[in-house]
Amino acid sequence: MNPFAPTDSFARRHIGPDAAQVAAMLEVIGVDSVEALVAQAVPGGIRTDTALMLPEALGEQAALTCLKALADRNQVCHSLIGMGYHGTHTPPVIQRNILENPGWYTQYTPYQAEIAQGRLEALVNFQTMIADLTGLPLANASLLDEATAAAEAMAMCYASARGKRRTFLVADSCHPQTIAVIQTRAEPLDIQVKVEAPAEMQAGDADVFGVLLQYPDTHGAIDDPAKIIAQAQAGGALAVVATDLLALCLLTPPGELGADIAIGSSQRFGVPLGYGGPHAGFISCQDRFKRVLPGRIVGISKDADGQPAYRLALQTREQHIRRDRATSNICTAQVLLAIVAGMYGVYHGPKGLKRIAARVRGLTAVLAAGLTRLGHTVPTRFFDTLTFKVEDPAAIHALAVHRNINLRKFADDRVGVALDETCDLDLLDDLFAVFNGGERPDFDAEALSEDVAVEWPEGLTRSSAYLTHPIFSAYRSEHAMLRYLHRLQHKDLSLTTSMIPLGSCTMKLNATAEMMPISWPGFAGLHPFAPREQAQGYQALFNDLEGWLAEITGFSEVSLQPNAGSQGEFAGLLVIRAWHRGQGDTQRDVCLIPTSAHGTNPASAVMAGMRVVAVQCNDRGDVDLADLEAKAALHAEKLSALMITYPSTHGVFEAEIKRICDIVHERGGLVYMDGANMNAQVGLCRPAELGADVVHLNLHKTFCIPHGGGGPGMGPIGVTAQLAPYLPGHPVISPNPDAAGLGPVAAAPWGSPGILPISYAYIAMMGADGLTRATEAAILNANYMATRLAGHYDVLFTGDEGRCAHEFILDCRAFKASAGVGVDDIAKRLMDYGFHAPTMSWPVTGTLMIEPTESEELSELDRFCDAMIAIRAEIEAIASGAMDRADNPLVNAPHTAARVLADEWAHAYTRQQAAFPADWVRTHKYWPPVARVDNAYGDRNLMCTCLPMEDYR
Repeated sequence: MNPFAPTDSFARRHIGPDAAQVAAMLEVIGVDSVEALVAQAVPGGIRTDTALMLPEALGEQAALTCLKALADRNQVCHSLIGMGYHGTHTPPVIQRNILENPGWYTQYTPYQAEIAQGRLEALVNFQTMIADLTGLPLANASLLDEATAAAEAMAMCYASARGKRRTFLVADSCHPQTIAVIQTRAEPLDIQVKVEAPAEMQAGDADVFGVLLQYPDTHGAIDDPAKIIAQAQAGGALAVVATDLLALCLLTPPGELGADIAIGSSQRFGVPLGYGGPHAGFISCQDRFKRVLPGRIVGISKDADGQPAYRLALQTREQHIRRDRATSNICTAQVLLAIVAGMYGVYHGPKGLKRIAARVRGLTAVLAAGLTRLGHTVPTRFFDTLTFKVEDPAAIHALAVHRNINLRKFADDRVGVALDETCDLDLLDDLFAVFNGGERPDFDAEALSEDVAVEWPEGLTRSSAYLTHPIFSAYRSEHAMLRYLHRLQHKDLSLTTSMIPLGSCTMKLNATAEMMPISWPGFAGLHPFAPREQAQGYQALFNDLEGWLAEITGFSEVSLQPNAGSQGEFAGLLVIRAWHRGQGDTQRDVCLIPTSAHGTNPASAVMAGMRVVAVQCNDRGDVDLADLEAKAALHAEKLSALMITYPSTHGVFEAEIKRICDIVHERGGLVYMDGANMNAQVGLCRPAELGADVVHLNLHKTFCIPHGGGGPGMGPIGVTAQLAPYLPGHPVISPNPDAAGLGPVAAAPWGSPGILPISYAYIAMMGADGLTRATEAAILNANYMATRLAGHYDVLFTGDEGRCAHEFILDCRAFKASAGVGVDDIAKRLMDYGFHAPTMSWPVTGTLMIEPTESEELSELDRFCDAMIAIRAEIEAIASGAMDRADNPLVNAPHTAARVLADEWAHAYTRQQAAFPADWVRTHKYWPPVARVDNAYGDRNLMCTCLPMEDYR
């Protein structure tokens, strides 16, 4: 051992079990070594022959130094480009206590509502804010970005027309990236997108099912959309308005103008630019569209004690239930960023937001006055953006960059200037010099500011109140805000509390060293459409990360653009579709999908214009080769793709994966591999070597980007050399300039670059050996837990040698008949032990899928196993009659402090058994804040905005 090696090596911190723990676990499993276990779990025929060629692992400080050097290569200018992205101030109390706080960013999607009340309340704040500002009654808990929100709105309009109309009108004054994403989404569905000037739109035509307007538009103009909205609706179409939240503090909201749907981005409400993301898109709508509103909606119900409780509403819209009939493939949202934006609204309140909006409008008025004095002809009706002609645009941009300012570029002789809350009068003086040939004029902004007026569009001044709920006025001091944030945090269970053993969701360590760089200005402060030469650090990071991911997967090229796993699925299938069309095979539209596939797979295939044909699985959970052969042969002339998850969704390495790929290739199809379980492959096998043509990677699973309570995520795709020309491009700055391929699938060219330093740091600090050992440790941990629990529960699927991959499934179906206990009861009882439930009833109803990841050490694995074994004993006590079937710790779980401390205790079991069923709970007790939530009541009585204030107290 080198005595001068860095002392802060990372792999030993990331991987939970040390050498002694590994030896103890191997003894329980009954194998001599990790290598022997892996050989039993991973079929030899799929193992890669070559070691990963990655740079030598860096220590934590060396990795941070490397990332700091990359951040310093980015030039952070004052970007006044606009186009839906604006400078903003993240209140420090929110940055430190939410954005940089593992108690918020390591939470899982709030499917277990009882232990997610804090983030659910925060999301209701967000929904209320969006509904209020847009003037529409219903908003969801965020979408991926503004452009995909517009595409989802188009899908809502199309679904409402039931396929009887095929034309969607889009104003040419919408942001260009929004138009491009809509065109990408429309083409596979044979939707005709007409991009027209609003004045030329025939919104009432019989074939039009929807219209999209931007208000204020991309150039800053404010035109009353009410006439076009009314015309569309009179003709039977729906009206969508893309808008700006800050402007709506002063402008009449879309809902009051008659809009059916409003969309946009909440980025300028305290969320850093991050070179394009992650940012929370928003969508709101009229109440009658609640059954087709995409994504997640947080609703308010009641718990078993009759107290108000939050939960995800209308869950029947989840894709794993509706599959190919789903109207959207959206799985993750942008929860962490939506919470930041919502808390920005709580922090500033209605008066503070209006003050910021008025200040931005006032600064723009001063700018307009000064530009007019300099001889420029500028618009007279505006909020924060001016677009106007200049004689020499190149010279203007050069003078601006010299003063560390970016302006919007156009193909003609116009320039655009978009102001934001970070601007001030000094910046305006710099702008006056820019537009005066580089010289300061004989006036200044301060003098002009004393006498400016804004010509506001007639009839569009907001008169309605917003953010009237007391929650938006209750926390004016920082002390009060700090306590509110921590009060919510302590209602939630996150990785700071205990392991979250969710199968297929990979809730591993999100190390502090990985997270730190995302707040650095060099990464957080760049506008996505800043000149590429100002983002040299990001470009180097992209090149390295794309190369590393290509090496790990075996593919030739990687696109980082898809900003969620669902978007990676969609993009991967579009690439396959584009390739077939490039070969002249336009008839190939059949997508084979095993019945065990992730629920978003069928929805993504339909969105990509494909027809889904299900392939059966056998009793072991593997793809039924005979059924695959038959269906591939039946559809040979039209076969486009097979979607397959590997290892399988049953937690097993299918030995026949190469044969599966061959069957599809022999019929002219291509293979898309869902990489949700890539963390069981890294260093052991490569998707490209197994026969896949495309893989998507969930960076928020395998590569350590945290789940953030349900987002952000990243879903980049890797492809073979023949498919590389078809990767997504972008109309503003193309990441793939030589490609003939797709339009964009996300608003920003590289998706959500602001969180890519996390995965970069993880790979850089782990190195090839560390990544491989992490995979082996994930397999070791899963097989150890499966072995310990096998005597108490049936492990449903294993490989040829009786081993699972990185996750396993426990069969709980028999307990319903023997004891009246279902997986819901086990999930709620685990809360009393301080644990989040495993994945419930997927991919098999009545089961629990457990994934420990490599980051959990032996003591935590044993705690969870002990909890599951104790619960199994309680189930047996019920089945034997020792406990009452109708009154027992499982059916009454979880037990709140209010219940346990109540004056009366009418149960046959003790308070101690209810709340302190294990020794470790006495040391550190997590109390679920509400009793079991009544989901059915919440769906029957849908309420998705803030509760009365007394309920918060």
